[in-house]
Amino acid sequence: MALDCGIPILVVDDYQTMVRIIRNLLKQLGFDDVDEAADGGAALDKLRAKRYGLIISDWNMEPMTGYELLRHVRADEGLRTTPFIMVTAESKTENVIAAKKAGVDNYIVKPFNAQTLRTKIEAVCGV
Repeated sequence: MALDCGIPILVVDDYQTMVRIIRNLLKQLGFDDVDEAADGGAALDKLRAKRYGLIISDWNMEPMTGYELLRHVRADEGLRTTPFIMVTAESKTENVIAAKKAGVDNYIVKPFNAQTLRTKIEAVCGV
């Protein structure tokens, strides 16, 4: 499956090191149009200002979690179809189920590598 590496991607994580890791993995995969937000509130501001082809968000953030961000995105008429990948260090079944019910497109458990990220992106954005 071919990836459109020209799509703009928003990476949402309050841990700057994780943002840098994801950004580097995306760069390895050929993605250059990558923006970042430190929490769900900042992400919503960016999502309303620019059209993104993919959101990659951490679950655990303050003050707005990735799960809350997902619920806001799915409730917004203009954003609801944006592909959304949730990233978390926890693989709790109830979190996966909650994210699926809220409309997440895919789920990645940390740690992960470029190939795992590519597979997840292909699953939600592949052409």
